[in-house]
Amino acid sequence: MEVSSNTPAVVTGGASGLGAATARALAAKGAKVAIFDMNEEKGEAMAAEIGGVFCKVNVTSDDDVDAGFAKAREAHGQERILVNCAGIGNAIKTASRSKEDGSIKHFPISAFDFVIQVNLIGTFRCIAKSAAGMLTLEPLSEDGDRGAIVNTASVAGEDGQIGQAAYSASKAGVIGMTLPIARDLMNEGIRVNTILPGIFDTPLLAAAPQNVRDALAASVPFPKRLGIPEEYAKLAMCMIETGYFNGEDVRLDGAIRMAPR
Repeated sequence: MEVSSNTPAVVTGGASGLGAATARALAAKGAKVAIFDMNEEKGEAMAAEIGGVFCKVNVTSDDDVDAGFAKAREAHGQERILVNCAGIGNAIKTASRSKEDGSIKHFPISAFDFVIQVNLIGTFRCIAKSAAGMLTLEPLSEDGDRGAIVNTASVAGEDGQIGQAAYSASKAGVIGMTLPIARDLMNEGIRVNTILPGIFDTPLLAAAPQNVRDALAASVPFPKRLGIPEEYAKLAMCMIETGYFNGEDVRLDGAIRMAPR
């Protein structure tokens, strides 16, 4: 599907990082982009920068997601593109012993559940509601192309590190549902693909000490640096615009395979 002037698009987590880079890439092609995010200040600024619209959305809420799509569609029309970048993470061992007093604790189940709710169920919630809207559209091509969806998993979905049980499970779920959803929608002309980013220079890593950032960059086989959000955006655009790209989970990671820690 060619992205052209006034193509409606929605990017979740679009106020910063990978989502912001993708929103800019879409807008540069003329797309009308709606930003779904919890950060109002950054979201409004991004929408103003690209001539889009900001929708304050918590992807764990049906009401928020419904309201976000309603606002986006009122402004730009039914979206043909959905890019899911909203996500969170934590680092807690499944069970551990305190070095101070030897006391034992386990991963709080509520913390595990919250990561699953945002990263996995939140992603599916946006996919399902967006795809239902796309079904109302007329095809754009002889192939019957109605829309394209790009999800964000992580290399942690395949080789998660110590403390990443919740995060890895949530991202593995995104990977696991990509092909079934593509098959669900195959007769409706809606393509679904997922990107597995490696170690990217996002706001989360920006707060890390320089020596930590340097060590992470050095761990990448080649190129020995952190990933750049614009590189994620380029792959997302390729998935969106290449009509034969469907049902795929693609690592974007400089050939890294994550060590246990």
